[in-house]
Amino acid sequence: MCVVHLLDNRIVDDMNIYELGTELFALVEQNGYEKILLNFSNVGFLSSAALGKLIMLYKKVAVRSGVLKLCNITPDIRELFTMMNLDRIFTICSNEADALATF
Repeated sequence: MCVVHLLDNRIVDDMNIYELGTELFALVEQNGYEKILLNFSNVGFLSSAALGKLIMLYKKVAVRSGVLKLCNITPDIRELFTMMNLDRIFTICSNEADALATF
């Protein structure tokens, strides 16, 4: 199990998104993690490209029959997930403790 605390407030820059994807994908592909929790407590804004990386990560985890959960998402980002029906794909928990309890 791996808990990742996303540190950037705005995940919009192409280079940051590329690096984020590389690091997250490595957790699955190189380190073999099948249970990943992404903590969004510091994140206030996500670009569509960042959402694309999250979807790709979800697929990589799902292929290994793993679990990807998200927590501490702001109301604005939660609304974005809902509008794009991503709340049907991702398990979104209110906080880290609740998310960890459900793994």
